[in-house]
Parts: sequence; structure tokens; C-alpha cells
Amino acid sequence: MKIASNTGEELSMSERPLNVSRRKFLQSSAAGAALAATGSVAMPGVLRAQAAPIKVGVLQPVTGALAYDGQQGRIGAELAIRDINAAGGIKALGGAKLEMVFGDARSTPEGGTQEVEKMQAAGVAAIVGGFASPICLATTQAAARYDLPYIVDVGVSDQIVKRGLKNTFRFGPGFGTVATQALDNLARINDAAGKPAKTVVLVHEDGLFGSGLAKLMAAELPKRGFEVLEMIAHPTPTRDMSNVALQIKAKNPDLVIPSSYYGEFVLLSRTMQQQRIRPKGIYAVLNGAASNFRFVKEFPEAANHVMDCNHWHDPRKPKALELRKEVEGKGNFWTYNIPMNYSAVLLLADAMERAKSADRAKIIEALAGSTFAGHIMPYGPTKFADGQNTGAAPVNTQVQGNDIKVIFPETFADAKPVFPVPA
Repeated sequence: MKIASNTGEELSMSERPLNVSRRKFLQSSAAGAALAATGSVAMPGVLRAQAAPIKVGVLQPVTGALAYDGQQGRIGAELAIRDINAAGGIKALGGAKLEMVFGDARSTPEGGTQEVEKMQAAGVAAIVGGFASPICLATTQAAARYDLPYIVDVGVSDQIVKRGLKNTFRFGPGFGTVATQALDNLARINDAAGKPAKTVVLVHEDGLFGSGLAKLMAAELPKRGFEVLEMIAHPTPTRDMSNVALQIKAKNPDLVIPSSYYGEFVLLSRTMQQQRIRPKGIYAVLNGAASNFRFVKEFPEAANHVMDCNHWHDPRKPKALELRKEVEGKGNFWTYNIPMNYSAVLLLADAMERAKSADRAKIIEALAGSTFAGHIMPYGPTKFADGQNTGAAPVNTQVQGNDIKVIFPETFADAKPVFPVPA
């Protein structure tokens, strides 16, 4: 179809000009130029540049002998990153989201060190985790070469924070602090029961964690009225505890104090049960199983009445209870690794907020001056002295009635100690 133009020429419908005003034409032209420049079409509303994500290294042993603990630690870190991002990310950095770069330490110091190198290449702003003392000792040293901030979750050997590394910050208490509190509380429990326990056998894994802790306890127990009959070391992993159990049986101590990782203590306690070795109490210190719901649910008879001085969440804090309910609702066991790593990632996010930066040097400076109190552990505000959180403290627990009860400190204990153990 043809129509006449104002010049008298005939134009087809496809050639006919649109009936638009000069203003609309100019607006349309400007929009077109913007689209050409960006190569994209904007949705209604104002476009804002999204802050680049901040890479955070999460290092845990999820294969090898320590795989279970590493998997639990990873759960805690993932939950924290999820919650931080859902709450708006790092607000001081325009809402930048945290992006996890995960590394499997493979239960060895060498494996952990290799993962630090990968994280350095990936450009992480900081690293959280490590779990085992030998892994943390090696990985914090490796990270120090790059001035890479490192928040140790557990790693109880005090060597980790006694080397003057400015990049290293341990969130939890070391074995010096834990052993002192554990033995003081043991003496209180024993005194309250009429001092039925006088002799002790120490059982420990033969690595950095267990050997150092056993040496310290062997020196301190006699000061509190206990005689150490034997110190029995075992490797990690161990598949047979029969010989260890026989040594305990021969010494017939009032107390057995084990410091081991999860698999080894479960094996020891079950072997003692099978061989009818019944001391007046098993008082664990920093034990991998004694404050672990997996142990309680899978081996309730072996676990019953076992006491422990260890890391634990603060049962007075609603967020801790909410997370426990969520974790258990997904079919996982609640262990201390989860709230420890959850809190350690929150600590890192707090440092970034205060530093207003993801720069490593500024994060280190912010961590060194931390007063962070938004964790879910039974700690005071986070204050570091030479890399150690002086606000961190352990609690005493005891398995009672297929549950884990807090027996010390009394400010939030939900049960009294059962000691000596009923025959």
C-alpha cells in the first residue's frame, strides 16, 4: 500500500515515519546510544555496580584420618558465609559477598601447605580453619610468607601462637589454658565426691597435640594430689586398642584421662567396655569424641558418664540453638567444630567491616585490635595477645542419659557431675 508524503512522493508502509515528537525522538536516540555502549538492556530501575566478591579460604581435612572433624568444620564455615551474605555481605565494602575457596588438607601438614599455595594463587583475602595442630603449625607458617591472614579454629598446640607470626590468630583456647582449667575442675569434682580418685593413667595420641598435652598434665596432676601411673601413647590412625586397654587394666587406675582424635577414642572406649575395664571415671581433655553426639548416639553404653573438658557452644545463645536444630534437621551430628568455624568466619567478616577493606595488611591490623563479641561460643569479647584469643575458654561436659550436659562453668551448667561412675 502507498501513501503520499508532504513532498508529493509515495511511500510504502514500511518506509512511513513514526508519528513521534522531537523530545521523544531525542530520548529514544540517547537510550539507543547507551545500549550500544553497554551492549545490554537495562531492566526498570537504577543500575548499580555490584561489589566484587571477596574470596575466603576455608581449610579443613575432609579426607584421611581426620575427615569427620574436617567435614564438620566445613559445615560451620559454609553456614556462616551463607548467613553473612544473606544479611547483606560486607556492608563497608558495598555489600560484597564472601566466596569460599575450599581446600582439603588431606589430614597431613603437607596436604595443608599445598592448599595454602593454591589459595594464595587464587587470591584469597584470608584463611580460616586447619583443625589439627600439626596442620595448623605448617599452614600458618606457609601463609606467613604471603602476609596472608589466618584464623585458626582449633589447633590447640601453643607452638602455633608462640612463633611471633603476625598473620596468625587462634580463635579457640590452647592446650595450656584448657589443661589448667580441666585439672582445676577435676580437683573440684574429686573433692566434692570425697576424693575417691587418687591414681591416673594418661592415654594420648603421639602427635603434637596429644604429646604436648600429656606432658603438661603429667607435670600438673601431682600438684593437685593425683599420682600418674603411666603415660600411654598411640598413633593416629590406630585400628587396634587391645594393647592399650591391657596396659590400663594392669595398672588399674582410678581415672583414665584420654587425649585423642575421634576414631581412636571410640575404639579405646569400646575396647575397655568389652574387656570390662571400669575405672571410677573417664575424664577426657580435648578429646575428639567425648563431646560428640555421634559417639553418644552410635555407642551410648561406651559413652555414658564420660566427662570432657573441651570446646563447646554457648547454650544460652539463641543462634547456637537455632544452628544446632538446623544441622540436626539435615541429618548431621552437632559437634563443636561447627560453632567454632561459624564464629571464626564471623570474626573475619567483622574485621573486614572495621577495616573497610579486603586488603590483607588491613585485615591483620583489624584482627589484632578486635573486640568481637558476636560469636556463639562461651567466650568473652575476642581480644588477641600475641595471636591468642584471651577471651576463649573451654567448658566441662558429661554424657548423661544419652545427652551431652554442661557441668562447668556453673553460670550456664545444665547438670551436676556424676562421679564416681556407678558400678
